[in-house]
Amino acid sequence: METCRRISASPRPCSGRRISARKRTRVDSFVNSVNKIRRREICSKPCRSFNFINNHEKFRHIRLQEEFDAHDPKGHSFTQLPFLRKRSKIVEIVSAKDIIFSLTQSGVCAAFSRETNQRICFLNVTPDEAIRSLFYNKNNNSLITVSVNASDHFSSLRCRSTSIEYIRKGKPDAGFALFESESLKWPGFVEFDDVNGKVLTYSSDDSTYKVFDLKNYALLYSISEKGVEEIKISPGIMLLIFKKATSYVLLKILSIEDGTVLKSFNHLLHRTKKLDFIEQFNEKLLVKQENENLQILDVRDFQLTEVSKTEFLTPSAFIFLYENQLFLTFRDRNVAVWNFRGELVTSFEDHLLWYPDCNTNNIYITSNQDLIISYCKADSDDSNGTAGSINISNILTGKCLAKIQASNLSKTACNSKVGSSLTEALDDITALYYDEERCEIYTGNKHGIIHVWSN
Repeated sequence: METCRRISASPRPCSGRRISARKRTRVDSFVNSVNKIRRREICSKPCRSFNFINNHEKFRHIRLQEEFDAHDPKGHSFTQLPFLRKRSKIVEIVSAKDIIFSLTQSGVCAAFSRETNQRICFLNVTPDEAIRSLFYNKNNNSLITVSVNASDHFSSLRCRSTSIEYIRKGKPDAGFALFESESLKWPGFVEFDDVNGKVLTYSSDDSTYKVFDLKNYALLYSISEKGVEEIKISPGIMLLIFKKATSYVLLKILSIEDGTVLKSFNHLLHRTKKLDFIEQFNEKLLVKQENENLQILDVRDFQLTEVSKTEFLTPSAFIFLYENQLFLTFRDRNVAVWNFRGELVTSFEDHLLWYPDCNTNNIYITSNQDLIISYCKADSDDSNGTAGSINISNILTGKCLAKIQASNLSKTACNSKVGSSLTEALDDITALYYDEERCEIYTGNKHGIIHVWSN
């Protein structure tokens, strides 16, 4: 489940995300998990207790059911690139219509059928193509791949849309190219916004932003303002952040539908302090400078709320829970839930993330925004400390509802046809996805193996 996605042309990140045409670290990966959030509310009515029990039962008898290998033992005969022929870790998993898509760090994308439990095909359609990101477009039941090619030294992004039905038939080359008129070389990028149903591109040739309709890829409007440093997307609006002046930053809020400027203002800053972040969430603006309090500004009436710098430490990533007026912060393996009054809502009792750098490819937020599923540190050293656990926790209460951990599972909790042991399957997970329709968790590891966990 995704909302807004920004993707980089290097070994990539995951959910609402922007893909930019350069090789860089995956600092925007948290935006991937944002793509996994739909605009629904957490129900606060009596059915919450039923949901709690239901969620607990849903994961109570989880088993390791299937195993898929994203590596071609023949050496990926479809490619001319040596690095694509090597076994590589899984960095992204997406599921659509009973098909599991996996993407490796090297750039190989494979499709697997849950009906036959067989690999359908690889989605690399040219010998010199390395895929950098995947996006399932539910508007037209297609998979969008974003790739780079050796022919131009991997400097330019190329987008392709392929119908799920074509992929199901093993015809990945039956898709068509997108945004061919745009120059997506660095610092160009493409961003998929599932919530608003839009695509944002930035062309490096003419420094122009363009917004397309995600349903039919029609151009809606262009933005050619000078001095724009960053664009943030929220439901219904875009925030344009201009280059910082000496003591302020110019901000403009635009309608996502037609680009109309709804509000323009200067936000005052400390002259000598580094700007940690500016984030937009509906009508709320979050601004944090180095060693300063967090500012929460309501752009409708400019009412300002401050949170002490000792209470709110700069996180490494955010996930906004749309409609719920809450947001998650990630810092030093810990997850916390805040509201826009600057109050800490939830601290998780048992949800210590495995990766310290907030690799949100290993985090999934359910569409109801009530559960967070993550790859976490295990209670005990199941394999010299290398095997973690998959923790399922309630976002509002912080309670751990279920935990998939080798020491908690019996030996029969593994399908006899699966080659990996429970410990091996929970060792160094590098990607995680939850299929809410099938109630299955998919995990990928550093060896390019995908595991299916279900009841």
